[in-house]
Amino acid sequence: MSRRLLIALLLVLAAVAGGREVLGGNGDGGGGNSRGGEGPVVKVVDGDTIHVMIGGRREKVRYIGIDTPETKHPTKGQQCYGTAAAAFNERLVGGERVRLERDVEERDRYGRLLAYVYRERDGLFVNAELARRGYAQPLTIPPDVRHSERFVALARDARLRGHGLWAAC
Repeated sequence: MSRRLLIALLLVLAAVAGGREVLGGNGDGGGGNSRGGEGPVVKVVDGDTIHVMIGGRREKVRYIGIDTPETKHPTKGQQCYGTAAAAFNERLVGGERVRLERDVEERDRYGRLLAYVYRERDGLFVNAELARRGYAQPLTIPPDVRHSERFVALARDARLRGHGLWAAC
């Protein structure tokens, strides 16, 4: 094997291995049950966005399937219950290790990694907990719909019970 071919092969293998490390799954970029990685939460941005260290790289992660009120939106400003949702998300995942699972799309139009987020120490499904406790409402954006019915049911129950934003806003 020529030296040039060997170097090219090594570069391809390194790229594939690097992709698997960042994606945390089979590296295929596809959806389904592919994992999105795992690591410590290094920053909580707001109620539905965090920064996670994955394979030595800081990733901005947007929770799939839910939407919390804004805290720093350029046109909407601070919305009712936004600060409470951000604080609750901080209590759930701040400084914690999390496991990320992808659905179909890997990233949103802003380059954020899209994920279902699970707290590693106890397996808590963070997206669902935010909806269940009334800090988030469902936001279904196809093709990422794996848990959409669950989020709708959890938010409906929170609204009927007057929990969280449903009581305050």
